[in-house]
Amino acid sequence: MSSDETSNRGRQETGGVFSSVDNVMTQISRSVEAARHSIASIKGCTRQYPGVLALDNATFEVAAGEVRALLGKNGAGKSTLIRLLTGAEVPDTGSVTVDGEELRYSGSNRAQDAFDKGVRVVYQELSLVPGMSLAENLFLGRWPRKGGVIQYANMEAEASEAMGRLGLDRPPNSLVASLSPAERQLLEIARVLLGKPKLVILDEPTSSLAAAEAEKVMAAVKRIASDGIAVIYVSHRMNEIRQIAHSATIMRDGRIIETVDVKGADTREIVRLMLGSEASQTAALENRSQGQTVLEVKDLALSPKLASISFSLKAGEVLGIAGLLGSGRTELLQAIMGVQMQDHGNVLVDGVSVAPGHYKKMISRGFGYTPESRKEEGIVPLLGVDENTLSTDFSGVSRNGILSSRLIAEATRKVIERLHIKTARTDTPIGTLSGGNQQKVVIGRWVYANSRVLLLDEPTRGVDVEAKAQIYTIIRQLAAEGRSIIFVSSEIEELPLVCDRVLVLRDGTLQEEFKSPNIDQDALMAACIAGH
Repeated sequence: MSSDETSNRGRQETGGVFSSVDNVMTQISRSVEAARHSIASIKGCTRQYPGVLALDNATFEVAAGEVRALLGKNGAGKSTLIRLLTGAEVPDTGSVTVDGEELRYSGSNRAQDAFDKGVRVVYQELSLVPGMSLAENLFLGRWPRKGGVIQYANMEAEASEAMGRLGLDRPPNSLVASLSPAERQLLEIARVLLGKPKLVILDEPTSSLAAAEAEKVMAAVKRIASDGIAVIYVSHRMNEIRQIAHSATIMRDGRIIETVDVKGADTREIVRLMLGSEASQTAALENRSQGQTVLEVKDLALSPKLASISFSLKAGEVLGIAGLLGSGRTELLQAIMGVQMQDHGNVLVDGVSVAPGHYKKMISRGFGYTPESRKEEGIVPLLGVDENTLSTDFSGVSRNGILSSRLIAEATRKVIERLHIKTARTDTPIGTLSGGNQQKVVIGRWVYANSRVLLLDEPTRGVDVEAKAQIYTIIRQLAAEGRSIIFVSSEIEELPLVCDRVLVLRDGTLQEEFKSPNIDQDALMAACIAGH
């Protein structure tokens, strides 16, 4: 071979190598560029409601194929940010852009504009119809028709494809009622994947799931992101976030505080960013409960949330139960009260074991229970304050089996005055009262019944700051009278303000205990999300 041929061959080979390298670099460059392509953003957005600055000059951006965790305590502004992205709300100032185009219009037209641009959301409360098939639920409200006839074959074929993308291997004609909780969540996600979305927002998608079921949902999220779809993932479960999120945006008081790399971020630092300066505050509450033990819970289990729960409650004590949404707090109260039947374990009242599943017997032993969902389970909106207050026992306001309007009004007025309930009349429909006053009536129901042990599930949810402070005072006054209270709350910062002790419920068991007056919010929050 001549020197020229050798030289030419060398140039060809070298050129081939360089060409291959160039191709690889080009592909990498394109991948990086794709990863940086902004799918949705809000810039300088402010949203104010009467008396509340929900979002304060917020700027946020998420890219194609990115999983962005959104963190913040209740009231931080997460829901408002989501509503801006979905077009459900219009910012007072600033702009919202999806795939390079600013959202226009207002009202339902704005939401439709966001939908048309590829924004989808799966809320915490699922919207499935149990009596319909999987395919019918996927296409709910937009079933494919031809000549007025639903095309079931086409619908079920598309449904199978959509579910297959998420690993949901179920016949499309089977009923939703037959699905497990994780499968129902996957079906909700599969529904929003129809129509090639660009941004999928998941609001606490695993809050009601056990760990094994949550894995299925996380695997689905990874598949979605690998298809180039941007994902906003709202959750407090740090183990999930570290597994699937590229970064986390932390919100506090309506502001975007910081966006961090979750893999390198310290949990305590994330908690500090979520709570701010309040994190260093501790309660000045003195634990004065020195009474006898009124309630003992021993090795209580309720699948799939509770594995083995044991604790005791003294007379005059306010015991807080802290834990993430879906940790089993509500199930614990319901099992104690007899609303749900536990798998095994014992509940002892004054040292005597109580048969499980007997709600009326627990009431007769002096127990009262306020449910988490006040509007759906705690009140009858069209009935008056009087009937809602006295519904636990009408015997004291009747004579010879006949209700007395005078006695009803007198008994109700005493509760109204004691709990500072704002209402024009004793028979005012409770549905017309503010959330805080409704909640006082729900608590007042058991005060009227002279219950000595109160199980309060999220007693300050959906009430204003003033009403919260009043409810805290009411609880402490009841404890001072010798009543015992279990206080469940997802607002970690309020537990040290009202509780003598706080137990942390995590992974189906009670993991840590904090005692007043040295309950630190930072440590309490970290204990709730540790291992999560």
